[in-house]
Amino acid sequence: MKIKVLPNGPYLVEGGIPLFREIMVKYKMIIPDRWEKVEKFDVKENYALCRCGLSKNKPFCDGSHKNGFNGEETAEKDIFINHVKIYEGKTLDLLDSKPLCASARFCLKGKGVWDLIKETEDEEKLKLLMEEVANCPSGRLVLRDKKGSILEKPLEKEISILEDNLKGVSSAIWVKGGIPIESSKGFVYEVRNRVTLCRCGKSSNKPFCDGTHVKIGFKDEKFYKEEK
Repeated sequence: MKIKVLPNGPYLVEGGIPLFREIMVKYKMIIPDRWEKVEKFDVKENYALCRCGLSKNKPFCDGSHKNGFNGEETAEKDIFINHVKIYEGKTLDLLDSKPLCASARFCLKGKGVWDLIKETEDEEKLKLLMEEVANCPSGRLVLRDKKGSILEKPLEKEISILEDNLKGVSSAIWVKGGIPIESSKGFVYEVRNRVTLCRCGKSSNKPFCDGTHVKIGFKDEKFYKEEK
């Protein structure tokens, strides 16, 4: 199982990786509570996912990238831990790599993760903190104990097409469970439990999502038409 970023083209998914669509379940206003799977796609052993944002057959590629899509990858090749800000708590630390933010907003639930990390001795607040971090699809946020061990439940190897239905836009591609992502230049990005790939075509951190889909109002028109 792996994902190959094709030069100025789609993501080629190999190994029959299961593909789902997930939406946000509302907590309050535009703040989500959790993800909910609403669709499972029929996929072949190998399939191509749109990366330019222009396909009329989203989430799959239909060749629209051939009209001049610039898919140059600009993301750091370095590992996550080298680009984090550390927020220290009494029992745990929060590792935060802001450039990876996919604007999913789970981190804002309640008091928000940056305040909750200061109160990890409180069992209820610790539980909420761990839920919020786990729902962060991009892996921007990670918890670590004081011995230096990452606290994260391994996810199943699968891909989810995310919809930010609370803002009425289509979100990123959520890659779960440590699936290797091979650059168009042949190297493999750090293999992680959670990452999000850009599917609007406008991220400044390609191939990863940087939340631009919210700013430009990116939509899978077919999905939102069916939702109505």
